[in-house]
Amino acid sequence: MTDNKGKVIVGWREWLSLPGLGIEAIKAKIDTGARSSAIHAYSIETELIDGEEFAVFQVHPLQDDLSNSITCRAPVVDRRIVRDSGGHEEERLFISTTVEFMGKCWEAEFSLTNRENMAFRMLLGRTSLVGGSLIVDPARSFTQGEELAAKKPAASKESQL
Repeated sequence: MTDNKGKVIVGWREWLSLPGLGIEAIKAKIDTGARSSAIHAYSIETELIDGEEFAVFQVHPLQDDLSNSITCRAPVVDRRIVRDSGGHEEERLFISTTVEFMGKCWEAEFSLTNRENMAFRMLLGRTSLVGGSLIVDPARSFTQGEELAAKKPAASKESQL
């Protein structure tokens, strides 16, 4: 669904793809209260390749399913202090990757942090909404249906390694 300016109207939670990380389906909270976006990551390490810093990390893209683990690699674009909703500050690595949703693709920055105990593996914050020309309708959920939810990632899938 679009508005009269061509912007896509989305719900407060959606299934998205992160093809650059090899993640076919991940449930995200569309969070206009969060400035930046975050993705659940663990076993985060960095490596230098030809003078460029890369983050190598693991992702459990599906909530309550620890059997699916995807190894991801992405260039580090920044390190920043981030304050979470509880007011706690931590330094996080930021990566940039492609978001795919409803036939649209755009680049977005994500901080890497452990969201194991959070309801959503991913937050799509307001700075990432601009790239997709998205408007959030808080009364809606899963506007493109559940077809992405049916895409179960293969266990121990390697991405860009």
